[in-house]
Amino acid sequence: MTQSLQTEILVLGWGKAGKTLAGALGRAGRSVTLVEQAADMVGGTCINIGCVPTKALVHSAQGRREEDDASAYFRAAVDRRDTLIEKLNAANRAMLEPVDQVRLVVGGVAEFTGPRRVRVTGGPDELEIVAEQVIVNTGAVPRRLDVPGADGPRVHDSTSIQHVDPFPARLAIVGAGPVALEFASMFARFGSEVTLLERGERILRREDPDVAASVQQALEDEGVRILTGAEPTAIEDDGGSMTVRTRAGDVTADAALVAVGRVPATAGLGLETAGIDVGERGEVVVDDLLRASAEGVWAVGDVNGGPQQTYVSYDDYRIVLSQLAGSGGRSRADRVAVPTTLFMTPPLGRVGLSETEAVGQGRRVTVYAKEVATIAVMPRPKTLGETHGLIKVVVDADTDAVLGAALHTVDAQELVNLVALAMRTGTTRQQLLDGIWTHPSTTEALNEVLAGGRAGRG
Repeated sequence: MTQSLQTEILVLGWGKAGKTLAGALGRAGRSVTLVEQAADMVGGTCINIGCVPTKALVHSAQGRREEDDASAYFRAAVDRRDTLIEKLNAANRAMLEPVDQVRLVVGGVAEFTGPRRVRVTGGPDELEIVAEQVIVNTGAVPRRLDVPGADGPRVHDSTSIQHVDPFPARLAIVGAGPVALEFASMFARFGSEVTLLERGERILRREDPDVAASVQQALEDEGVRILTGAEPTAIEDDGGSMTVRTRAGDVTADAALVAVGRVPATAGLGLETAGIDVGERGEVVVDDLLRASAEGVWAVGDVNGGPQQTYVSYDDYRIVLSQLAGSGGRSRADRVAVPTTLFMTPPLGRVGLSETEAVGQGRRVTVYAKEVATIAVMPRPKTLGETHGLIKVVVDADTDAVLGAALHTVDAQELVNLVALAMRTGTTRQQLLDGIWTHPSTTEALNEVLAGGRAGRG
């Protein structure tokens, strides 16, 4: 059975930017239809399989004691994770269901049939939607590993590994990016013997060598084994154990996690039918106002090829909302000093330029760096029993402006926001050094780390 629907705004995907736009525009009196193909993805990636559930598991893993049974402890942690996500799903529905102008279509697969025309199929029913404006918000999916055996029953992605059963006493992780490192740290603390397989010469190739070394030391002290030059060639499973074959040798495990990145979820959307251009990675090509090549179409969140971060998706919402219900003054070009955090233990916060990048640009820089364990004015890591890490700040030698920072320390997810704000507002290294910060806190490390520096080197 086919039904027809006309709507002012069509949003494809219940992610951060899309759901926030749907709510704001619906409350402003615009007719909005939001389509989400999966009932278990109500609210988007972040609250269902990404930021929130994984950080809940990280937190649980940090609390495990040596005497706790690994399998039972992990199962209890997963139960707590699932209870939290159920509550967040309900809260997300409650944000939109009461808005009269918002129609929710859950459980249907969307495909463009023409410019701003979409067919939604769910079971025997079809819904033909014609919209004045379309917002593509379909997110991203894990990149597949193209080797024999990568589709085996005990080979997981970052979603399925969160419910792995039985708990793997030995876990092989293919990849060494942020997702891989987060799960390596997490599962090591849950009690797995973790082997991390990095195809390059070292982990975190975009970071300075001293930052990468700090992260590697923390992982190795948790028991994580790191193999470099370990490009996988095959995964074999005989039903008893599995073997990941790599160019650096073979690794035997009870389960494997493939974490080699995520790609925009545009397959099957029929974008070419709607005149919507895509890039080499399948991302919807957009300008700085997030407009796609087709008139009246925007792409927000992970699907547009930008940074795959929930808070960036939220800024996408603000950019599009300013065009549809505001002055139109916001743009991606406005973004300065956008921070990131890798939530291993301890976390790694990063903003701005690394030392290598700054020197490579021909800048004259001063570098301020100290290992966390040696920072006398910052006792907080010692009180928490976690003194791994390095705090490193790159400063313009001529202006004293902060150019970037890598913060491998407890509370890095908070400290990096302060440094990012300093960069946006022009707060100097000297002003941060002279700041009056609460005690004990991680922020007060700035009173010591920023006191003595060295010339930057490439």
